[in-house]
Amino acid sequence: MIISSNMKINSERLWESLMEMAKIGPGIAGGNNRQTLTDDDAKGRELFQQWCESAGMSMAVDQMGTMFATRAGTDPDALPVYVGSHLDTQPTGGKYDGVLGVLSGLEIVRQLNEMKVKTRHPIVVVNWTNEEGSRFAPAMVASGVFAGVHTLQWAYDREDSEGCKLGDELKRIGWLGDEEVGARKMKAFFELHIEQGPILEKENKEVGVVTHGQGLKWLEVTVTGKESHTGSTPMPMRCNAGLGMAKITQLVDDIAWSHAPDAVGAIGHCDVYPNSRNIIPGRVVFTIDFRHPLKETIADMEARLRAGAEKICQQMGLGLEIEQVGGFDPVEFDAGCVDAVRNAAGRLGYSHRDLVSGAGHDACWINHVAPTAMVMCPCVDGLSHNEAEEITPQWAAAGTNVLFHAVVETAEIVS
Repeated sequence: MIISSNMKINSERLWESLMEMAKIGPGIAGGNNRQTLTDDDAKGRELFQQWCESAGMSMAVDQMGTMFATRAGTDPDALPVYVGSHLDTQPTGGKYDGVLGVLSGLEIVRQLNEMKVKTRHPIVVVNWTNEEGSRFAPAMVASGVFAGVHTLQWAYDREDSEGCKLGDELKRIGWLGDEEVGARKMKAFFELHIEQGPILEKENKEVGVVTHGQGLKWLEVTVTGKESHTGSTPMPMRCNAGLGMAKITQLVDDIAWSHAPDAVGAIGHCDVYPNSRNIIPGRVVFTIDFRHPLKETIADMEARLRAGAEKICQQMGLGLEIEQVGGFDPVEFDAGCVDAVRNAAGRLGYSHRDLVSGAGHDACWINHVAPTAMVMCPCVDGLSHNEAEEITPQWAAAGTNVLFHAVVETAEIVS
């Protein structure tokens, strides 16, 4: 059933909820530090639960700590429509990344209650655990376990920088549920997220209709040379691992540019040993992040990197090891769900365009087990994973209204 274009959410209430949640785990520069399974994460969860229960929803928690707040439908046998994202943030995160997707789902339920509208299918608002992966790598762990990509025990064994295990921290903060992970069946899943890129703002579009998610490949590279004195070692006699990394860095950039405009690649993290100002590096360990919406292109980028890095190191007399430490294949979202988002944007009169998500999201894993789509709204200068991350109330409202229509249309209004 197509719902009336006059049906919209309460944008002021949505914005107030975002600002109230932002008070929990404040950062040092206007953003948030509410990393997963910290005490502040627990406080954010408690507030979300209070809001959900006040809206008449029932709360369930699975063995990964993922929260499922359900608004009942009129048909007890109808599969639920799920909507949500994550409440955890980066150490220097913004107020909207992930949080907008959770609280927009809550706003949908609040507005349906206010309008006294019932749906045949239940609507479930989700807060996935550890989407960011900043404390417990990798990202999107709970949704990955839900989709069968990771095992529960593997997830529990993830450790942070202080040696704390994810499973132990779930218990410590009191959010280890008893529901089997992945046992739930979904009619569909929708996720609203800020773009985390500059395209929508640059093109003055209010809504992004996400058709695909980029695949990514994370490689850890170890280049081994020989430590020696920077002042007394002649240039021809050096075996400089740092110089090898520099040349491979240029190679990564060249490979990404060769697949323009959709490919990206960069060196992210690096450790230099012994990291002394007057010692030529004897070993460097660094990570490479390649992304593209086509699986075969990612494979080509990796193959060229391996061959090129091997040639560089052979010429310089350096040792080389390359290990894959993360990644997932590109995602094509469900055509029916994507159409629901695109049609809603058009019906509501919002300027919009199709997008490929450059970042990973819980929707990427859930797409393995249920029809899935994403909605995006602009963010200022495309900035995210930064305390200066910013959106406008109007952008938040536009994205949530599109989400509202797509979710409620899929859940089928009965009164």
